[in-house]
Amino acid sequence: MPMKNGQSIKVFIQENRERFEESLLSEAINVRDKIEEIRLRGNINLVDNAHQLVGYVVEEQTNLLTAFARQEGELWAKYSLTVDFKLEWVQAIRRTLWWFIQEYFEVHNIGMKEQDFFETERTINDQVDTFLSSFFIRYSQYKDELIESQKQLVEHLSVPVIPITESICVLPLIGAIDSERIMIIEEKILTEIRRLRISRLILDLSGVARMEDEAVDRVFRVMDGVNMMGCSTVITGLRPEIIQKMMESGHSFEQKAETKGTLQQALRDYVYEDQK
Repeated sequence: MPMKNGQSIKVFIQENRERFEESLLSEAINVRDKIEEIRLRGNINLVDNAHQLVGYVVEEQTNLLTAFARQEGELWAKYSLTVDFKLEWVQAIRRTLWWFIQEYFEVHNIGMKEQDFFETERTINDQVDTFLSSFFIRYSQYKDELIESQKQLVEHLSVPVIPITESICVLPLIGAIDSERIMIIEEKILTEIRRLRISRLILDLSGVARMEDEAVDRVFRVMDGVNMMGCSTVITGLRPEIIQKMMESGHSFEQKAETKGTLQQALRDYVYEDQK
């Protein structure tokens, strides 16, 4: 950026900070009434951040600009702030910055050739566009990370291995069991058997509404894994449609698991026995 008498555009804007902010707020019509709300919600000072952005842009500090954009994108995603406001705010910064660049040239009587002007325009706008691009990329990435984290939490909570005694746990399953969920169930069961050192797992299927064919096959693999870890499996609450599906697939519980009609029956039989 051009400099006159040692004064850069950045310094010129800093020395006219109040006017710059007034111009910026007059441009960002929808955002200006949300500034305090955004500050309280996400600890984000939009006005201070505008000056930081302008400094990186006019000094062409692309690396710092990109890092700042990613930081902003993460904060806006984390606190679920409206991206429309961010876009309007940055575009208002762009317009205000150009007015002050024009004023800077006029105040310092700096003439520019047409080629130099277009080069300056390209540089400034490319820097602002880099900020926006980096901001939205990080915003989307962080949102995806949050969604995945929440999904994993839900999946974890949907496989509740409940200790009943020191050696017995119950796993009540509810809803539909598909190939993806049965893999999560398998991992959770084997992990908890090792962690809790249990010798009997009661798998209650009374709340299972539907089970995919592939999931049926996987259930028997899970029981094989449980047995290999020295833990016996007890199946309770088998619904007729689930039994029929298992029979059609050619599977049998013989030598793999015991079966009981209800969870209450299994608890009565095994917990009482365990506590003798």
